[in-house]
Amino acid sequence: MLVGGVNMKEQIKNLEAQPHIIVATPGRLVDHLCNTKGFSLRTLKYLVLDEADKLLNEEFEKSIDEILNVVPRERSTYLFSATMTKKVKKLQRACLRSNAVKIEVASKYSTVDTLKQHYCFLPAKYKDCYLVYFLIEKSGFSSMVFVRTCDSTSFVALFLRNLGLRAIPINGKMTQSKRLGALRRFKAGECNILVCTDVASRGLDIPSVDMVINYDIPENPKDYIHRVGRTARAGRSGVAISLVSQYQLQFFLQIEKLLGKKLPDIPIQEEEVLLLMERVTEAKRISLLKIKESEGKNSKRRGRDDDDDEGMDKYLGMKNVKSHKKMRK
Repeated sequence: MLVGGVNMKEQIKNLEAQPHIIVATPGRLVDHLCNTKGFSLRTLKYLVLDEADKLLNEEFEKSIDEILNVVPRERSTYLFSATMTKKVKKLQRACLRSNAVKIEVASKYSTVDTLKQHYCFLPAKYKDCYLVYFLIEKSGFSSMVFVRTCDSTSFVALFLRNLGLRAIPINGKMTQSKRLGALRRFKAGECNILVCTDVASRGLDIPSVDMVINYDIPENPKDYIHRVGRTARAGRSGVAISLVSQYQLQFFLQIEKLLGKKLPDIPIQEEEVLLLMERVTEAKRISLLKIKESEGKNSKRRGRDDDDDEGMDKYLGMKNVKSHKKMRK
């Protein structure tokens, strides 16, 4: 496996063993093609692009072009994607052989029948209470909570932990080793709530997730397909709940349009949810204090683990705590 954020020397040793299958991110594969002596893809027979729609975005375009320029023309190419985009279709025409075959296992932008999808329309100021309510109601579930920003993963995970919930963040700002560590703890059941950005909506090997909660509604409706696809996999059942505030209603309506159907709402008594308000407010206050303390530490102090053996303070990347004061109201 060739991925960024990992020492290249160990990867070079693995390549020297001449493996039959290489799983790689585009950027790190190009690094080895350019810098690892004796390594090439001249004998490659099968090229597989998983999450092809994502790999054909601008951020990967240069790396993919470099890879396509050095692999043999005589090869079998496979594209896998839960969502078909114009760029995927363009690549089909540009680099696949004339006998290319398209196989669909589901209709366009559909979700599996074993997935129960719901939404909850709520006032934005109470969203954290609703999140905690659903997580407590499904306390035995393994859950993924999707938020918009890297900083939000750290804050939400921290205030959930202050409420006694076993949450851990994962986001693109974390080093590869920290991401893998968080993922291992989640898969092992040490933490049953993974608070994540869309970096976790694709490509992660997580066999069983019971529930997905969209804390923030994705602006791109296709990202919703990938998020909820983390549950109800391989014939299993799953639950997806979207927390929809007045500010994110337009994004949710775009999702329903993409799916071609209206999703059912969850009838919840707001009075019951607001019983959690005092506890949630206090947990968020403590979390903000911890974040301020974390920002005031020097580099040596930040390098030490606190009572969380994964070093929760290392995950905190917020630059401006003031921006989160609105959440306390």
